[in-house]
Amino acid sequence: MSRTIRTFEATIANQRQVRDDLNQLGWAASKLWNVGRYYAQEQWDETGKIPDDGDFKAELKSHERYTDLHSQSSQRVLEELAEAFNGWFGKRQNGNDRARPPGYRKNGDSHPRSTVSFKAAGFKHDAQFTRVRLSKGRNLKEHRSDFILCEYQTRPDVDLAEWDIQQVRAVYKRDEWRLQFVCRTVIDPEPPGEEVAGVDLGICNFAAVSFGGESVLYPGSALKEDEYYFTKKKAKCDDSSSREATRLDRKRTGRRTHFLHALSKALVEECVQRGVGTLVVGDLGGIREDDERSELRNWGDHGNLDLHGWAFDRFTTLLDYKAEAGGIDVELVSERNTSKSCSACGHADDNQRVERGLYVCEECDTVANADVNGAENIRQKVLPSLATDGVDETQSVSSAHQNAPRSGDGDRDNGWLAQPAVHLFDRSEGCFAPRELVANREP
Repeated sequence: MSRTIRTFEATIANQRQVRDDLNQLGWAASKLWNVGRYYAQEQWDETGKIPDDGDFKAELKSHERYTDLHSQSSQRVLEELAEAFNGWFGKRQNGNDRARPPGYRKNGDSHPRSTVSFKAAGFKHDAQFTRVRLSKGRNLKEHRSDFILCEYQTRPDVDLAEWDIQQVRAVYKRDEWRLQFVCRTVIDPEPPGEEVAGVDLGICNFAAVSFGGESVLYPGSALKEDEYYFTKKKAKCDDSSSREATRLDRKRTGRRTHFLHALSKALVEECVQRGVGTLVVGDLGGIREDDERSELRNWGDHGNLDLHGWAFDRFTTLLDYKAEAGGIDVELVSERNTSKSCSACGHADDNQRVERGLYVCEECDTVANADVNGAENIRQKVLPSLATDGVDETQSVSSAHQNAPRSGDGDRDNGWLAQPAVHLFDRSEGCFAPRELVANREP
């Protein structure tokens, strides 16, 4: 059994009735942040040290801004402030002189609406009537039992009654208040099988998946089109912080998030159908750095733009928790040499990737899609033949390649390595589907 935590976002159905009260709390959270920010500056100037969250709470618990919110909500504001200062101070200690400390929360002469968090004692959930009661601070109550009663609506597939709600957050976004429910549950899913699949993440094909006999490509063209489109639209804005630029950023983020959710869901569903119990993903943690010089790689103008828009960590996080719910283990492994080595015989040569998307092995004449070849090499890193104590890595890799599936002896161009299935993102349906189905839906 394992515990899993999810955050579900909900719209507020009675927005008009609760908006003013939530505004008061949001402004109060910003004011408390600013009081804490001022105190931190004083301490920094006097002692050269930053107070921790315990210092903040001890110093400010009697401040009138602290009692504008429920005590646990005020504590969370100060915890976030301490976390922000620790992050800045850590960068400063690592030699980043350009890092700036957290600022005051100001929007001209007014305060923005900050996120307000409610821990267990600060909210009461009514699953039957899909509503949640949020506590006010003593200063904002008109009478002792004063509270905010929010009616909410989640996605149709989300039932909060099945979850243990740990925290509720009121978040102001897109000119309205929304609720985020941070939930926990215990899951114990049965693994769908014992098969192993490998995933290679890339620019043109966002994900290439090898199942060791079949392969599937998930192109990232829809994501790239969005990135280029919104970059050009935003460049036409007079001010990068204008309302139109902000709207474009939000829309781009929303579409990117949906793409990553749809892709991770499709990949996990494919694995479940094929009885995959272990999903091996190439670790892209060092893709932005040169292996030898530890400097940022130059991938060309288009490549750098693509990499900037990628969300490697975000995708692997989504994939990890969706796979966990399906009983699939996710392992991150190094991608070192997976693009250079032949997945059929193990021969490595920098020149075998003859052109973009094509891999030809001079040793065994295997012809493969380059991304599928990389995915198969990633898959082989955790095959049972590798789990041999006392054998060095070179011997283990050789053993894995000897036991790996090979393309046919005749025309190798027709093998599964060379001709993977392709699943495209269907914009009309908002999901991935086989290429032929997506093509048939297009007008």
